[in-house]
Amino acid sequence: MANIKKVAIIGASGNAGAPVLTALLDSSFEVTAITRPESKATFPASVTVKRVDITSVDALTSALEGQDAVVSTLASVAIGVDKTIIDAALTAHVKRYIPSEFGANTREARGTKLGGILKSKIENIDYLIELSEKHDWFTWTGLSTGSFFDWSFRAGILGIDIKNKTARIYDSGNEPYSASTLSFIGKSVVAILKKPAETANKYLTVASITATQREILKILEEETGSQFQTTTVKTSDLENIADEKVAKGDGSAYVEYVIQWVFADGAGHAVKENAAKLLGLEEEDLREEIKKVLRGL
Repeated sequence: MANIKKVAIIGASGNAGAPVLTALLDSSFEVTAITRPESKATFPASVTVKRVDITSVDALTSALEGQDAVVSTLASVAIGVDKTIIDAALTAHVKRYIPSEFGANTREARGTKLGGILKSKIENIDYLIELSEKHDWFTWTGLSTGSFFDWSFRAGILGIDIKNKTARIYDSGNEPYSASTLSFIGKSVVAILKKPAETANKYLTVASITATQREILKILEEETGSQFQTTTVKTSDLENIADEKVAKGDGSAYVEYVIQWVFADGAGHAVKENAAKLLGLEEEDLREEIKKVLRGL
């Protein structure tokens, strides 16, 4: 398969998009940011910016012509647009498509309550598989990264509030879970694009860190010299809360379902075969990454 040089990224100013954009630029790809006309996002001078209606196949096709790859880093709330982008990429003869997966492994989540929330992502991968079987020149790579490790502290997904020295421990707090730092996510995307033949038409799961809540809390207490006040939360109670939200059409149920998926005792969703090895990447040191989080506060 020919080398990939020109890459279009959609959602480049978002939580996943920004570090992916940085990694692409650091690796000397020719980068085009596709964004909505009304977006006020700004990008480095070396980035070509095209402001188009991302709900229009025709507009996107024109914007994607000449690109070797498309990376979608759209947030989950906008993920329904991905199929339109896929159609445009196919029409523009783009060789590689990386959908907005990241996060939980949607192949594993299929048929679960979390999978119900992530239905559009699951359908996008199914659609990409179908297209790649019809067009041998069109390829895709799905990338599951687990939780965004450093971002999770800010978002509260980990249940740990460093500023107030409190922690919500889910079930026993001893369930191993896998996560990736934002910079590692960017490096993973770059590695996929630099190894087009090895990564074609594959769903890859990577993680830069695997740990438990209690391991993270122990290091935090050691590094801050403070004892955190902890409370225990049953993930079964969170599931009930999520069920009630779903019944009301509240998409924020995703948060409770994800926490249960990741931290419930016996969940078993920590990465078993880390595709970071295939990509030539090494896992990161838990304590060092926690130190970086603390320095960034």
